[in-house]
Amino acid sequence: MYVYADNAATTSLSPKALEAMLPYFTEEYGNASSLHTPGQRAAEAMMRARQTVAAAINADFKEIYFTGGGSEADNQAILSGAYMGARKGKKHIISTAFEHHAVLHTLDKLKKEGFEITLLPVHENGVVTADDVAAAIREDTALVTIMMVNNEIGTVQPIAEIGAVCREKGVLFHTDAVQAVGHIPVDVKALNVDMLSMAAHKFHGPKGVGALYARKGVPLVNVIEGGQQERGKRGGTENIPGIVGMAAALKESVENLDQDMAYVTGLREKLITALSKIPHSRLNGDREKRNPGTVNFCFEGIEGEGLLLWLDQKGVAASSGSACTSGSLDPSHVLLALGLPHEVAHGSLRLSIDAHNTEEEIDHIIQAVPEVVDYLRNMSPVWDELERGLTPHLI
Repeated sequence: MYVYADNAATTSLSPKALEAMLPYFTEEYGNASSLHTPGQRAAEAMMRARQTVAAAINADFKEIYFTGGGSEADNQAILSGAYMGARKGKKHIISTAFEHHAVLHTLDKLKKEGFEITLLPVHENGVVTADDVAAAIREDTALVTIMMVNNEIGTVQPIAEIGAVCREKGVLFHTDAVQAVGHIPVDVKALNVDMLSMAAHKFHGPKGVGALYARKGVPLVNVIEGGQQERGKRGGTENIPGIVGMAAALKESVENLDQDMAYVTGLREKLITALSKIPHSRLNGDREKRNPGTVNFCFEGIEGEGLLLWLDQKGVAASSGSACTSGSLDPSHVLLALGLPHEVAHGSLRLSIDAHNTEEEIDHIIQAVPEVVDYLRNMSPVWDELERGLTPHLI
């Protein structure tokens, strides 16, 4: 048996999404900017997709802008909020220390342009509070950007409460909802957000396409110049097959949301209960305030890279954190933000499951992980020192 448990990195393409996409690779290949009949059929398909995506998050279709993915949507939202604030003399931005690098690297770019960035510390349970945000907002704050679900540990942030604070203070609010959309309820009005990012391949849509929700009245700056596509806010010929597939996958995910959440949460809890029995292990992030499918553990005395390679040999595809930084040997910035020491953060494992996983697959993971942890610890001089009391245990 081989179990795919890395759905936070990417998901399989939904058969319904594939079926919806196929005609736009072959018969319906028109350019949506063309005035002839094939082009207008493509434009109509894109409009239907825009309406579907909007309905899934309780937005107006005119508030949806298709992008090349979640990272592009994050970039456009943050740069738009920053430059809008700068025109009013406001150059302070608030975020958190455990955002996705699409956010953190964009903030680094803005810092070089003279913006002041406040990265809020994260509580040990992996949650930032509305009070934390309220205390950090200043007269010159242009933007708050805080993710809805953390991509590594799965904790859900109190976005509606944070959004209410931002509305009261008159500050733009963006949330990276890449790990939330299609997995938990997302209603842009209830969340009090001005901008929201999503990516299709996180909810069984195709790679290379995403969307940015921007509330009416929020002026966007262009990240990609070149044409009048996306109402002049994103140049380049539209990816019609991808956009159609994204809409089909999101519609399917939202229609099955309640039952999928209940099912996946049950699998997650079984997984957490079993892995918590491994000595000197730690569940990262709040057990309750998390999305249904993400489990992140640290196991003392081992390295995450070895854990992943041996799990792969045992038939389990997992990760040690974000797929975007999988080539890095540095410990996760997310786990360090929780206050974990480097020695512990190095031994991390992220298992991200969804409704396609079965009970039998979870049982396979539950058998494989302790076996690999024991095997690696038996070879580890670090673990030997811990067990002999030469070094104190940190978990």
